[in-house]
Amino acid sequence: MPTKALNRGMRLSFMIVTLFITSAVNTAVDAQEAPTIFGDVTIGPQFSPDPLTVRGMSGGSISGSQVGGRSETATGPCTGFVDETPDHTLALTSKFDYLKLQVQSPEDTTMIIKGPGGTWCNDDFEGKNAGIIGEWLAGTYKIWIGSYEKDKYLPYTLKITEVK
Repeated sequence: MPTKALNRGMRLSFMIVTLFITSAVNTAVDAQEAPTIFGDVTIGPQFSPDPLTVRGMSGGSISGSQVGGRSETATGPCTGFVDETPDHTLALTSKFDYLKLQVQSPEDTTMIIKGPGGTWCNDDFEGKNAGIIGEWLAGTYKIWIGSYEKDKYLPYTLKITEVK
């Protein structure tokens, strides 16, 4: 009998350890797949994964035209309301011939980007959400994601891709 009890105890201990390891591995995999919240990103050409995604909450109490320093840019109007500090910082280690940043949200969003070469704003890229595409110089870009109503905060995902 003591041998049976010992074997049963060992099997139970082995099962508990296996479940713990499996749970830890699944949690690590899920953490890697979930987009970063308010993440800062550093990328170079042919980055992986592509698309790269980060999440956040749009909105704030400062007008987009105040942060953008103008009411309109070549890529669209500087509208909506944002926080004083940027939601994301995007550091490009070298020039990109083509890069697309696109907001995905259930609500209407706006975008302001300040970086090498100027300021770009957008409010309706493809549908109701903001996005900007084009050639990008190496350097650091500050990105604000806004909402149309002052102090209204909405969840979003920012997708960064080299795919046309």
